[in-house]
Amino acid sequence: MPAISVVSAAILTVFCVACAATPGSSVAATSDHREFDAVLQTPFHADSNGIRTITLHFNYPDSEQTQQVRWRLELLRDDGRVLRHWKGRQALAAAPVEVAIRWRSAAHGAGSDQLPAGVYRLRLRAGVAGCGGSGGDTIDNNIDVEQTWDVAVGLPRPAPDTPRATALSTLSPFSNATAPRATPYTVYLGNLHSQTNHSDGGGALAGCTGAQNPQSAAFGPAEAYAFAQRHGLDFLMTSEHNHMFDGADGTNADADPAAVKALYQSGMRAAAAWNLAHPGFVGMYGQEWGVINNGGHLNILNSAELLGWERNAAGALLADTATPRNDYATLYALMRERGWLGQFNHPRDGQFVVGGKPLAWTPDGDAAMVLCEVINSNAFSTRADESEPQHSNFETGCNKLLEAGYHVAFSSKQDNHCANWGASSPNRTGVLIERGEPLSADTLLAALRARRVYATMDKNAELILTANGHMMGERFANRGRLTLQVHYSGRAGQRPAAINVFAGVPGRNGEVTVLSRKPGTVFTPAAGPHFYYARVTQEDGKMLWSAPVWIDQRRR
Repeated sequence: MPAISVVSAAILTVFCVACAATPGSSVAATSDHREFDAVLQTPFHADSNGIRTITLHFNYPDSEQTQQVRWRLELLRDDGRVLRHWKGRQALAAAPVEVAIRWRSAAHGAGSDQLPAGVYRLRLRAGVAGCGGSGGDTIDNNIDVEQTWDVAVGLPRPAPDTPRATALSTLSPFSNATAPRATPYTVYLGNLHSQTNHSDGGGALAGCTGAQNPQSAAFGPAEAYAFAQRHGLDFLMTSEHNHMFDGADGTNADADPAAVKALYQSGMRAAAAWNLAHPGFVGMYGQEWGVINNGGHLNILNSAELLGWERNAAGALLADTATPRNDYATLYALMRERGWLGQFNHPRDGQFVVGGKPLAWTPDGDAAMVLCEVINSNAFSTRADESEPQHSNFETGCNKLLEAGYHVAFSSKQDNHCANWGASSPNRTGVLIERGEPLSADTLLAALRARRVYATMDKNAELILTANGHMMGERFANRGRLTLQVHYSGRAGQRPAAINVFAGVPGRNGEVTVLSRKPGTVFTPAAGPHFYYARVTQEDGKMLWSAPVWIDQRRR
């Protein structure tokens, strides 16, 4: 495929719009959401003229001065080769800004960029001086956010949605096998990242424009579980910011430690009471530990203790258990000791620092952390009909964690701050529980611990990866050939536009690469440790990620 040069100004139009704060926009009222953020939004298919409008969303809430955003957008071939690029600078103050790029492409025929029909990758890299990059003059020296999305050129659009064709219990591989392959699991779908009025969530949809002032909104955990169950979810976690139980984003010097701890315990009781009264649904209550700026958020999924670092004016700890702020090594050690499970939330480079190294592996962290959030829909969306168009992609960060050595599965979350828990988008985390076992907090946590999880942007699609018959999430020793098989199920008429099987080496701290673009792959790995996972892109552009499998390839 020839490289594509920069197209003429008659074909490419770039324009910028300064956006006022509107309901659903990513505007936050609290300092824990004041970091620079960039979101790449693109239609998967072009219009009938081969034109699509790509929108770059930049936001730096409450910035005290105008910043200069440096950005670069690249069109990548499936082997990673850059075919064309756009770049620019954009002034950014406290109000969000959009940059729109109008791109025309065609498959072999008339069009500004003539490409073979297929699926390509768009990659946005953006940063601001002093926001995590070096402030250098090139984007490569000033990256704070990286976003990637697939786009189709010359592929047919999917047929209108039709009733669901099959379930995972009768899942067949892509290879058009006539005999369905039974699996001994039932899939449950939910969201493991949301907030209520115990921290900065729970805002009524009519007036919710971002993160709420801590403990100021109308709705708490019980309302969240009820809403999620009405909207078809099987489980919901309300993950409250651990440092907001004193009613402030900063430290409340007058806070009563007993009241702080009692609020956390009231959330634990609310989840337990809901589950007792509503079998078949699991309400989970826990905490989102940490701060984003120079830190990183992670969810602790099963802690009965509130962790924190803040103290009131009298020096009393505003938590059950002291954990130093941004000290991830100490936190991981405590989580391992207590048997708590964790999820990396919206990870990106510069976060989760241990010993001066971002995204650093520790044996304690590896024992405790089971999930990595690969997709997050707009955290401040007010939509409740699953129509939210903005999503952030964190596959790059998750891949770095996998290459560092973490055994984490991908999850897909909504991070709801408004009262639309699980309903802003059709993205879900799918959890596989052994058939015949009831859905409960215990069976859900057991499946998460086993990494029997997949991430999906389409709640009606399912994905698993097997390796020599081993289920995704497993670790095993292997000799000789390895057979990787991708299994997918979706609505009738919905088909994959692209299949990618990725390979990496835990502990290498290198790059994850594409191993295969086929549903079935047979090969003999090199001796040593490896991980593999599958990503499927549907004809409507929605993507699914399997959990990895980890193998130790032995010599014969």
